[in-house]
Amino acid sequence: MSEQQTSQRLVSLDAFRGATMALMVLVNDAGDGKHVYGPLQHAEWHGWTLTDTVFPSFLWIVGVAITLSLGKRVAAGASRAELMRGVLRRAAVIYALGLLVYLFPHFHLGTMRVLGVLQRIAICYLAASAIYLTASIRAQILWIVSLLGGYWLLMTLTPVPGFGAGRLDVEGNFAHYVDRMVLGAHNYVQTKTWDPEGIVSTLPALATALLGIMAGHILRMKRTLAERTTWLFFAGCLLVAAGLVCDNWLSINKKLWTSSFALFMAGLDFLIFAMFAWWIDGLGRRKAVRPLVVMGMNAIAIYMLSELLSETMNVIRWREGTVLVSLQQWLYRSCFAPLAWPQMASLLWAAAYTLLMYGAAWWLHRRGWFLKV
Repeated sequence: MSEQQTSQRLVSLDAFRGATMALMVLVNDAGDGKHVYGPLQHAEWHGWTLTDTVFPSFLWIVGVAITLSLGKRVAAGASRAELMRGVLRRAAVIYALGLLVYLFPHFHLGTMRVLGVLQRIAICYLAASAIYLTASIRAQILWIVSLLGGYWLLMTLTPVPGFGAGRLDVEGNFAHYVDRMVLGAHNYVQTKTWDPEGIVSTLPALATALLGIMAGHILRMKRTLAERTTWLFFAGCLLVAAGLVCDNWLSINKKLWTSSFALFMAGLDFLIFAMFAWWIDGLGRRKAVRPLVVMGMNAIAIYMLSELLSETMNVIRWREGTVLVSLQQWLYRSCFAPLAWPQMASLLWAAAYTLLMYGAAWWLHRRGWFLKV
């Protein structure tokens, strides 16, 4: 596959990242977690919802950015060792920011979550960059097949003490067993004995980032944008079909990040980004997506702000009679709950919080401040 140096930043990639960021804030910050519309919640176990598309899209975008950024620097003559040192530094910073999110505000080191969203991004970014810098395109494809196939075999053939092999329920699956044995008290606080961004499921998550690298290769082909978006669309159709076929044997499941989930979600990303690239960079509709671009260019900063501000509003509490009330609960109950029925009021809070994050992104953008890690 021939490649060319990308001379111009793809506005569509920033817009796609920004759309993913906005959706993440919207689904993460409901006003009342007990009253949320179905598509704005994760699937309870097997299956998928709109919310389940957010995290794989971030990892897929990481893969695309690896190809465009590192590929450009390799073409300019940078040494792979030098590039890898920069990758290591950036991965370490992202991982540390992830730890901060889960340590704040109490900083209980004995029970801190060592894996999580930014931690998985850091690990996949590091591993995917190393594969990109050391392996040919054919070898990268072999990595994807091996990761997805190997994970499938681990989950279906490895016996779990007390449960046996091939169990894909919450308690009896192999990924849960490994998280419980290795992470112990450092698992996700809401699950306690396993982590939705756990150890074993990071293998197919890495394949998601590598599938993003494949999309990056297509974007760097010496072809017109129309031809490249056609290839993206075609690849997306194949991946979606493959994910749906594999769902018959290994169900689409975000919490397990099953191989079928990785294929299906990457396929959706190929398809949606192809439409973004055609409409924004091909037809020049850049002004229409300016708010998304603003969000996308400071994604990590906005993620950190959204998480830390939400946690701060929940930790500021006072007693009303015999009940402890948080600042978030008071604001929601006073300003949003009276406006509509519970699900709509909760959505209105989430929309307002998303707009607040956009305001922060716009303020940072106006001042030329970008969190570079």
